[in-house]
Amino acid sequence: MNKVGVVIVTFNNEKDIKDCLKGLEKNDILVVDNNSSDKTVEILKQVQDDRIKIIESKENLGLSKANNLAIKEFLKNGAEYILILNPDTLISPNLISDLTEVMQKNPEVGICGPKIYFAKGFEYHKERYTAKEKGNVFWYAGGVVDWKNVLISHFGVDQVDLGQYESIRDTDFVSGCAMMIRSSVFEKVGFLDEKFAMYLEDLDFSLRAKSAGFRVVYAPVTAVWHKNAQSSGVGSQTQDYYVTRNRLLFAVKYAKTRAKLAVLKESIKLLFTGRPGQKQGVRDFYLNRFGVKK
Repeated sequence: MNKVGVVIVTFNNEKDIKDCLKGLEKNDILVVDNNSSDKTVEILKQVQDDRIKIIESKENLGLSKANNLAIKEFLKNGAEYILILNPDTLISPNLISDLTEVMQKNPEVGICGPKIYFAKGFEYHKERYTAKEKGNVFWYAGGVVDWKNVLISHFGVDQVDLGQYESIRDTDFVSGCAMMIRSSVFEKVGFLDEKFAMYLEDLDFSLRAKSAGFRVVYAPVTAVWHKNAQSSGVGSQTQDYYVTRNRLLFAVKYAKTRAKLAVLKESIKLLFTGRPGQKQGVRDFYLNRFGVKK
């Protein structure tokens, strides 16, 4: 059996973490807690499972740095695959074995991710769906980058699953919500970029893996249900901050000149007309303040 290490980063996930752990197969699990102020760690310590190890950080390291901490630990101990999993997810019982099988059959695949649904009741537009359709609405069925505008989107988002996204295919990026990574990817491209902290770190890592010759694929052989943006809050000031700052960082790193200049020009407007989180995100970008928001 291939050795898979499961990495989960928590931050005030007392309502979610027990459900996330349900269904995980017989693999080692490292949970890095980012200095939660609720009962997340207490709940984790009550779980009677020798596979689960907890790293308690005395500060919020951000997603990238916390994930890297656990990934390095697993790689030191010979893990062949790493599964990064959000704590606000529910998973299919065979998630790990199904994704591992895809990787084994396709040695050129460096990163793969499952189909991801909105968890029931967490859809963006709840009123659109019948009770039967809820829990079967796509959040992610592959990702695409709009390079002209330097924006990302998910295939399938808000669509009911009618079998329209059932083929394994290459994708621009795999969501860090549920991301299986071959250990050799880390050996070739390094770890998650800690400048991003959270948001777009998965896209950056996917592109680096592609540049190194690995395939990045959407693999709808299994599924995850996501309670979207539980850690930062949909439309919150924190989300505004990271999305704004990290889009600028991403554009400067990857976009062509015309698109890059357009994003930079847009950022100047945001300094005057944006929401508070957007304004701070722009300021911190120009002041070279990356990582976790101070």
